[in-house]
Amino acid sequence: MTGQHDRTAIEAVAVGELPADPGPDRRDDPAWRLATAFVLSRRSRHTQRAYACDIRDFYSWCARTGVDPMRARRVHIDAYAHSLGQPQPRTGRPAAESTIARRLSTLAGLYAYGVAEEILDRSPLTGVVRPLVGQDSTSTGLDRDEVGRLLAAAATDGARAHALISLLAHNGLRVDEALSRDVEHLQTERGHQVLRLRRKGGHTATAPLAPPVLHALDVYLAGRTSGPLFSTRTGRRVDEPAAWRLIRRLARRAGLPQADRINPHSLRHTFVTAALDAGVALRDVQDGAGHSDPRTTRKYDRSRHNLDRHPSYAVSSFYATGQAAAAADRDSS
Repeated sequence: MTGQHDRTAIEAVAVGELPADPGPDRRDDPAWRLATAFVLSRRSRHTQRAYACDIRDFYSWCARTGVDPMRARRVHIDAYAHSLGQPQPRTGRPAAESTIARRLSTLAGLYAYGVAEEILDRSPLTGVVRPLVGQDSTSTGLDRDEVGRLLAAAATDGARAHALISLLAHNGLRVDEALSRDVEHLQTERGHQVLRLRRKGGHTATAPLAPPVLHALDVYLAGRTSGPLFSTRTGRRVDEPAAWRLIRRLARRAGLPQADRINPHSLRHTFVTAALDAGVALRDVQDGAGHSDPRTTRKYDRSRHNLDRHPSYAVSSFYATGQAAAAADRDSS
């Protein structure tokens, strides 16, 4: 737990976010230290927060059931997964299959990290069966008219709101990718106005900016050349909770029927779906969205179940062409 992560950084991520309070000196608690090290090994602040939330939920369950997270076995993980399938205290509903799968995936990463660092001798996630998540995205996307209404509401709200919504809608960025950028990351490359990105996993990428986005950013920045790309009135960087509140508020103002379910990822979903509907090649959409696996991109393709595009028609045409060619050869011989 020493080295690149100082105590202040560890506390900033872990205090109040990771396990239920194990006692007055949490730095001596092995489970807390393992969780903190694992969370801080992720570069994305969004990923750190998501992992911290998942681990906190598991550690809280361990505290209630008397399980030491450092001594957990497969039977305990199975029991935890079963508990998630029961009505949850906050919602009164069972956790979604996707939520259970995500939390087990986080725990698999946590314990694999512990094994790799020789903190643990084995992972209790070995052999645990995770729920199969459907092939379609469960997030809420918008159609073309709804995007226009949301952009209009953002323009009415102010220049910063319009610039942020324009960037998310036209480029499909993860919200942390947009909010982590500085004005200095706006650059020019081979005649294109671009935004330099740091993608999930620490990868760098370049996003070209379409004219509507450039115009919205120019109006918002008003000549500013440094500092956070999206900043508050006091000059601090806009954070993700503020972006969530803004988008939800704009969705209500735009009168969108699903306003209470719209969030920053909805605009990313919309970007991918719109690109596929516009006929952009899957691999190009995958690159634009920063997906490492094309199957992730495919989840957003609303037309992939269109029977008009079923390969059986193309195969039948291929067979017919071959049969016609064979018949022509026989007739000419």
